[in-house]
Amino acid sequence: MRKIVAALILAILIPAVALGQPSKHDHKMHGNMPGMMMEGALPQETGQSAFAAIQEIVAMLNADPATDWSKVDIEGLRQHLIDMNNVTLGAVVAAKQTGDSVEFVVTGEGVVIASIQRMVVAHAATMNGVDGWAFVAKPSTTGAIVTVTPPD
Repeated sequence: MRKIVAALILAILIPAVALGQPSKHDHKMHGNMPGMMMEGALPQETGQSAFAAIQEIVAMLNADPATDWSKVDIEGLRQHLIDMNNVTLGAVVAAKQTGDSVEFVVTGEGVVIASIQRMVVAHAATMNGVDGWAFVAKPSTTGAIVTVTPPD
C-alpha cells in the first residue's frame, strides 16, 4: 500500500516532460538558442521548485527499503516549503549590531507573519550551539526577532 502511495505521489508530481512523454511545446526551437539544453537532456528541476523538492524527497525515500512510510509527512514538507517561499519572497529583514551580537528583525504581512514565526524560531533552535554560535529567536506581532552571537 505504501509503495502505491509513493508511486501515486510521484505520478502527480512529475510533469509529463520529465517522463519522456510528448508535450505540445516545440522543444526543437531551443536547439538554436545558445546555452540551451542539448537534445535528450532533461532539466534537474522539473517545473515549480516546491514540486521538484517533494519529488526528489519522495524518490529518495522510495529508493530506501528501510523507509517507514508511516513516519513520512509529505504534507508537512509541503507546508514547510510554503513557509520557506513566503519568508524568502515576502519577509523584510532589518539588522543592527548590539554589542557582540547582531539582532535581525524579520517582518511581513498577512500569511507571511506566521511563516516567519514558524521558520525563524525553528531554524534558530536548530542552529543554536552549532560551532559555538548562539541563536535566540522570539516571535513578534509582525514576524520574529532573532539575535545571533558568534563564538568567543
